[in-house]
Amino acid sequence: MNISHTTPVYAVPEANLVPVSSHLGEMLDIPPSRMFLINKSLKVYLEHNPGGAIFDASQGDGGASLPGVPKELLERAAELQVRHGTAYDMPFGTNDYRQSVVEKYWQLDPSLGWGPANVLGTCGGRDALVKAYQAMLALGRGRQGDLVAVSRVPWISYNWGPYGIGANVLWSPGDPAEGWAYSEDGIRESVAFAACSGRKIAGLIITNPDNPTGLTSSVQRQVALAKAALQAGVAFVLFDWMYHYVTDEQHMDLNSFLKNFSLEERKCLMFLDGLTKSLGASNIRNCHLLADEKVISFIVARASHTVMPTYYSLAVAMAAYEMGYAEAAKSIIEPTNLSRSLLKGLLADSGLEHIIGKGYYTFMNVAEFIRAKGWENSEPLGQYLAENFGVAVVPGSFFSPFGDDWIRFSYATPPERTRGAFERLLQGLESLKG
Repeated sequence: MNISHTTPVYAVPEANLVPVSSHLGEMLDIPPSRMFLINKSLKVYLEHNPGGAIFDASQGDGGASLPGVPKELLERAAELQVRHGTAYDMPFGTNDYRQSVVEKYWQLDPSLGWGPANVLGTCGGRDALVKAYQAMLALGRGRQGDLVAVSRVPWISYNWGPYGIGANVLWSPGDPAEGWAYSEDGIRESVAFAACSGRKIAGLIITNPDNPTGLTSSVQRQVALAKAALQAGVAFVLFDWMYHYVTDEQHMDLNSFLKNFSLEERKCLMFLDGLTKSLGASNIRNCHLLADEKVISFIVARASHTVMPTYYSLAVAMAAYEMGYAEAAKSIIEPTNLSRSLLKGLLADSGLEHIIGKGYYTFMNVAEFIRAKGWENSEPLGQYLAENFGVAVVPGSFFSPFGDDWIRFSYATPPERTRGAFERLLQGLESLKG
């Protein structure tokens, strides 16, 4: 390079420089998630009711509300860590981890063309999602400012995770009477709406079972929605299946699912799964992303300069897959399934409008109680219930304005705790009518 050492030099060719834009100064400030704070109000209740029973129905964390990762898995992972050592691994994790995900967890059929090279290990779901959003933008249309489409009432981090890396978020059309479920027409309308502002949809997220609503979609429905999205010009469809093992039905079968798509369509699909929910491993921070090799290679290159998964998190996953995942996760799955069955009956008797599919949550319409108190939405209800009745739930308004009349209630607790939390919730709601 024939340039004077006294001359500044760009690290990339000038034609590849990031364009100057003032949009960073014009963006909304991203708020911290209040999900981690709502249960703190239970301390106020205990101050006024020393020794009283409290119920945390806000949890999406089986490591807090259920036994979490079994001790023998943690010990087995520690053995693997000692044997493995503490040197750097690859940005995707390790080859053994990739192979374990493919062969022991998903038991992928090699004839489908997906194998270890289609697997990326990450530091939990949020890390996987941010990396997926970046790939959607870059490999989809190659532009910042395009859209990630989510449901009408999405998990709160779906709102802000994409926004933080330069993707705008679109709340897709949905009817509350149908749990704000996607429809083919709604997806096509979203694409047309985006085009009005010169934007494309870089990715659509399908979460099943859903967070926060608990809505469950059949395999056939998920396939139909994904195909409608790809045909409408959506660049990628990401399936977030983090809750799919926490059910009293069969978990998702990736082999049969992939067969619904052509080889070209599979290049536009991503799948996210991990230990957080079904193993109660929130603080282990293990998740994996499956996608086309081009997508994984793109992410791996960038991960080598940013965030790589820890070996211990990979080892916990491998230990669980080695045991057999259904067996490893039964201390989370079994009580949650029992609580769901119990709660279905309690909800039916209560007369509350609600959504309860599978996973961890039910979404309840509490508009009449909110209005009786003169509140505009469910946000003050969360604090009121925790401080005065010792039960923590998540206001639906935390997720989007379309959830203003609703609350999320977690039943990732033993059945007796779920019953106690629901009874306390009803007491708190009825008090608003006084």
